[in-house]
Amino acid sequence: MIIDSREINENNPPYIVAELSANHAGSLANALKAIDLAKAAGADAVKIQTYEPDTLTIDCDKEDFMIRGGLWDGRTLYDLYREAYTPFVWHKALFERAKEIGVTIFSSPFDAACVDLLESLNASAYKIASFEIVDFELIAAAAKTKKPLIISTGASSEEEIGEALEIARSNGATQIALLHCVSEYPAPIEAANTRTIAYLKKRFDTEVGLSDHTLGLSAAVTGVALGATLIEKHFTPDRSLASPDSAFSIDPSALSDLKRAAIEAWKTLGAEGIKRAEGETRNRIFRRSIYAIKDIKKGEPFMRDNTRVIRPGYGLAPKELPRVLHSFAAKDISRGEAITAKSIA
Repeated sequence: MIIDSREINENNPPYIVAELSANHAGSLANALKAIDLAKAAGADAVKIQTYEPDTLTIDCDKEDFMIRGGLWDGRTLYDLYREAYTPFVWHKALFERAKEIGVTIFSSPFDAACVDLLESLNASAYKIASFEIVDFELIAAAAKTKKPLIISTGASSEEEIGEALEIARSNGATQIALLHCVSEYPAPIEAANTRTIAYLKKRFDTEVGLSDHTLGLSAAVTGVALGATLIEKHFTPDRSLASPDSAFSIDPSALSDLKRAAIEAWKTLGAEGIKRAEGETRNRIFRRSIYAIKDIKKGEPFMRDNTRVIRPGYGLAPKELPRVLHSFAAKDISRGEAITAKSIA
């Protein structure tokens, strides 16, 4: 997958996405500031959400439309989305600011008309939010743009993930990443189940990342260790800003920590197979090998009282000791001299 000329794969550092979501707290100035701070903290991209309350639900307080439990308990869907949405009229300014400072920006559209808006702004990629994975019309619209497509899998079954991929591919998407996600806000760390990352990669043969709703950075760093090539975290420019997502969002300092920790975790991975680091090769001299511990005259036998396996490692390997002890010195050997193949008659 390539977004704005940046390759996203296991050969490159994890792609870090700062999800702005509702963390502008209803202010365009806050949203613009968040883009600046995300860039400064090392984010590869900033992601927004493109919807309006009336495109997502209706203003209704019947029980079906009430949220029960969690951070938003007692609110209607419409009320929550009215507070959280990023107005369409802001989008141009947000895209222009991102371009100005050199950070990628893309969005999660929530219907086909939103895709059209984002195309007019030359969005570089699209993300399908977890709860939209069953909206085939939306997935098809995003796929038809031929842009990279990121699909979040929170609350989805394996069958639903497969169906979404089929729709995406049949409508022209060729660069697809799946994001493992636990759709709880915040998600308990014990529910993170990051082993799913490796399973998704094997099962669906796509790039796989993590949309992380847990508190802290542990799940994200573990995700990188398990093969995540893209990490998305909700981001706020200021933890003191009250917004629907602030309770599980990271601030600029934590985003910087995430960037550093993710890169360090990626660097530890290396490649499969046994491959020794250059420093290890140099340090092989600190292994044991066979040495003379007394002066040995030419023709004398090697014996346990004149030959031992000790450090350093310039002599024959310890496994050669039985052969050496059944041999004779080919030359005069001084105490502290390594026993090599040329030492044996």
